[in-house]
Amino acid sequence: MWAEKLGKQLGKPTRSLGGWLLSKMFKARNQVLEDSAVQMLEIQPGETVLELGHGPGLGLQAAAKLLTGPAGHIIGVDYSEYMHQMAKERLKGLIASGKVTLHLCDVAAMPLADNTVDKVFHCNCYYFWPDLRKAALEIHRVIKPGGRVVTTMRLAHITALGAKGVMPGENWRPEAYMAALRDSGFTDVRMEDKQDKNLTFKAIFATAL
Repeated sequence: MWAEKLGKQLGKPTRSLGGWLLSKMFKARNQVLEDSAVQMLEIQPGETVLELGHGPGLGLQAAAKLLTGPAGHIIGVDYSEYMHQMAKERLKGLIASGKVTLHLCDVAAMPLADNTVDKVFHCNCYYFWPDLRKAALEIHRVIKPGGRVVTTMRLAHITALGAKGVMPGENWRPEAYMAALRDSGFTDVRMEDKQDKNLTFKAIFATAL
């Protein structure tokens, strides 16, 4: 029972004590993963960048600093209303200036036009998508040909949670996510070992055909 409750809060934090504690954990543990994903995207000043499952907005904030061109734009989507509101508060200045746009929605149904995003990243996110292939197809729909996708995660930690039943089904396995990307039209899908600030983690890369 506890594993199922924890899994639900991890996947979709709510305005509760559990959600508040998770938001603090995200800030403490995810900052390096978020910053590293942004760095590996090799963002150019005028690009449009999308973060999936933006959480409290740490990755959005890091990416926005690199989008210094007049057309540079960062989009965030999350289906947790609590995380959506936290990110809105953190980034209210950037939202008011038009540099950042947030959407409260499912990754598998984003209100974005086809081929409008240059690059996509996410951190500790795909494990909670009910249908990996449907989500991957939606990412492929909105990204431009040749666009890059980067995701970062602490696989040992995720594997431990999967073994305890916290992660739903088998979607937490990186092989399942990578297969969904390939089936959806992505190429050069690979996973690499990375290290930053004494944290060892995995990064998955893909390029849109």
